[in-house]
Amino acid sequence: MNNYDVIIKPIITEHSMEMVADKKYTFKVAKNATKPMIAEAVEKVFKVEVAKVNTINCKSKPKRLGARPAGRTAEWKKALVTLKPDSKTIEFFDGMM
Repeated sequence: MNNYDVIIKPIITEHSMEMVADKKYTFKVAKNATKPMIAEAVEKVFKVEVAKVNTINCKSKPKRLGARPAGRTAEWKKALVTLKPDSKTIEFFDGMM
């Protein structure tokens, strides 16, 4: 699996931007990605040092649009990546602040 297949996209919310000060970054990752795979992908793509990775499986929720039959949102996986204190920051997130 390619590093860019593991990291799908960054998650940009108010809460995730507050955590950037503590060198914690949030990403949407592949459902079958493991913590070591995510750490390796972040280190190679952004050239930083990862201290730890926490993952959350986000379940699907009911959704409805007007009178159409109810459906469900997609299930996905979220990764919270913490960098080492002596590591540099990820420039992509610095531009968002």
